[in-house]
Amino acid sequence: MAVSESAPASKAGVPHVLAHSPKDNVAVVVVEGLKAGSKALGVITEDNSSFTVEVKDDVPIGHKVALVELSEGATVIKYGQDVGRMTGGAATGRHVHTHNMKTKRW
Repeated sequence: MAVSESAPASKAGVPHVLAHSPKDNVAVVVVEGLKAGSKALGVITEDNSSFTVEVKDDVPIGHKVALVELSEGATVIKYGQDVGRMTGGAATGRHVHTHNMKTKRW
């Protein structure tokens, strides 16, 4: 993961984004109004570790933020599992959603 890792989340405060596994390359926004330029606090729920990522776009709650550079065709990992592929690129901190990601089932 190309983000800054830090202490256990219980000491870090309220998270802005959640990843489920250390293998994840995206995290889900869990607060309203996450704005471009924010230094978002993230938590990996599997091990309760925390990280930060600089958000490059305004990202709505429930949408994803790239934790690493994701090029077109890259596999998106969430829950430690393959959940889709990128149909467009997204740099670290960029918005990931249906405009640049699709499931591989269709």
